[in-house]
Amino acid sequence: MNVTAQEPRTDEASTVLVVDDTAANRYALSAVLRRAGHVVVPVASAGEALIELDVRLRAGALPDVALVDVGLPDLNGFELCRRVKALPPLAGMPVVHFSARPSEPVDRCRALDAGGEAYLTVPAEPEEIHAVVRAALRGARELIDAQAQFDRLALLSESVVEVQGARCLGELAATTAEATARLTGQSAAVFVLGGDGDVHTGLSRREAHVIVPDADERERAAAVVRRVVCARGGVRSTVVPGALWPAAYFGPGGARLVLARTSEGRLPVCLATPVVPDPGGRIGPLMAQLARAAALAAEPLLMYERERHVALTLQRSFLPAQLPRLPGVDVAFRYVPASRQTEIGGDFYAVLPTPAGILVGIGDVVGHSLDAATVMVEIRHALRAYAVEDARPDRLVTRLDRMLQHYHPETTATLCLALVDPATGRTRVANAGHIPPLRVPRRGPARYADAAGPLLGLGLPHPAPTELELGPGERLLMVTDGLIETRGTDLSDSMAQLGVAATAAPAAPDALCDTLLSCFTARADDIALLALRLSPEVSPRAPSP
Repeated sequence: MNVTAQEPRTDEASTVLVVDDTAANRYALSAVLRRAGHVVVPVASAGEALIELDVRLRAGALPDVALVDVGLPDLNGFELCRRVKALPPLAGMPVVHFSARPSEPVDRCRALDAGGEAYLTVPAEPEEIHAVVRAALRGARELIDAQAQFDRLALLSESVVEVQGARCLGELAATTAEATARLTGQSAAVFVLGGDGDVHTGLSRREAHVIVPDADERERAAAVVRRVVCARGGVRSTVVPGALWPAAYFGPGGARLVLARTSEGRLPVCLATPVVPDPGGRIGPLMAQLARAAALAAEPLLMYERERHVALTLQRSFLPAQLPRLPGVDVAFRYVPASRQTEIGGDFYAVLPTPAGILVGIGDVVGHSLDAATVMVEIRHALRAYAVEDARPDRLVTRLDRMLQHYHPETTATLCLALVDPATGRTRVANAGHIPPLRVPRRGPARYADAAGPLLGLGLPHPAPTELELGPGERLLMVTDGLIETRGTDLSDSMAQLGVAATAAPAAPDALCDTLLSCFTARADDIALLALRLSPEVSPRAPSP
């Protein structure tokens, strides 16, 4: 049955199609129905009935019930009923067969087999006619209600799956708002109270129900939600009068709030909709189920946000906020988290002055978790400690590899180190599975240094360092793969694009970093960049033996 068909109305306002080829019978039956308050549409044949139904279907005004004579001249009433029931838009319209001749059991069976709801022998008492019509309307109404409720339950199931797929509290609020609007057919707003006191708001964006509150109205609504939140777990519903609820959401009529907490009593989720009647109380329980699902989905998201906040704090606290002034070189760095939804990465960078020159490095611990951020901090501290004794990049890479195997045997990391002598331009590079450094000369195309080696943590031997001679004003660029890695694009192609962009970028390291960040915007991971430029004023002399 098609639930979009016109819902039957009450007895007093129902439209009845009467199909009878005998004018006197049509008149008598129509008179009985009109006296009971029905609107009657009389037709004389099956062909006229089909034409009338087609016209009314196009106009969206189908009859609520059809009374069909079984002995029509052009098409008997049973076949007419079959044709009507075979059309999805008409299948929900109840059909009552009637006949002026005495009925046999076989006639009633044929009527039921054709899809009819009842069989009436006329002439009949008006009370019987009224009762048969009422019963047909009631059965159709109950069937439509049952189908509509089934559709709502199916929609609820789909919505719960969408809600459970949310990646952050903001996305959870937006997804739940859209699901609430689809479920109720009304505007909807959803508020998720985070553990830090923030309120994440989601608004339905259905074309017919767009909500556009300003910042003050959003804060007013959030304040109301905070006040009505209860401390216990479970789900409850309340109505906020229009005097307290911002009219920008649903107009002056206030709002119905459905609030849910998990069993631990944390992370309340609030679904807000206009205050409208809920016939039969069918929508309320579905909203309660959706609110409960949203509250359960919010728990792990809050735990993740807390973990991410700890990891970011840890990560940023150990990455230098500014670099020391280093004679003979200009150094710039950038660290950019991809988004609040992205998992924590282990990106890090280092710039360390040593007796042998300036040691610069960039790396990434494989994995996305608080553990990865913790290992990143350990590697960076170990690098600082080891560089005090010996700053040669190949030896540092070997020592860090042993440290990682010993303390974190299940973890691997990439690392690229370069030891630069500002006075001579002599540069030694050791690369452990990372994108090699990009040399960007003052004139001519950029090119990658020929430096490669196995990842840290594998216990494989590392090659001797690659020797470079940087000229005055030449830049050395190091990046993590978050800058250029794009799903569906080969990394070598992305590296080539980086070389072209760096060649055309301004000479200053700060401007170089900013230009590259503006060129590569599809960020699926955290990004770290480090650019070093040998001072143009320094003329490298030959290295001492």
